[in-house]
Amino acid sequence: MKKYSKQCAVVLCGIVFLITAGCSSMKTPATADVAVSKAAVENAAGAGGAEFAPVEMASARQKLVLANKAMAEKDYKQASILANEAEADAKLAQGKARSAKAQAAAEALDADIRFMREELNRVNP
Repeated sequence: MKKYSKQCAVVLCGIVFLITAGCSSMKTPATADVAVSKAAVENAAGAGGAEFAPVEMASARQKLVLANKAMAEKDYKQASILANEAEADAKLAQGKARSAKAQAAAEALDADIRFMREELNRVNP
């Protein structure tokens, strides 16, 4: 009977070790995901995301808050999911901001070209 007790104890310790190792290894990717999403939100804000894509920026910020809350609650899987979603929303906001700025620059260039053509036509009828 003692022989089986020792084997059970060894197996039980191994299972506990594997579960503990699995849970702690999930923390590292979640921490990295949250850090990456935070940087993405900051980059999108710096690119004008709040002005040109306010819905996406609000969503990214809210998901980042929820990801940090999940980290505090040690729900690393949920934190990772929310962080990845926040990053995607932030990148979409940044892309929309860049697109809107490029569109505005193109419109300004078109206006300058029209002005130059009008000037040329006025000077050389």
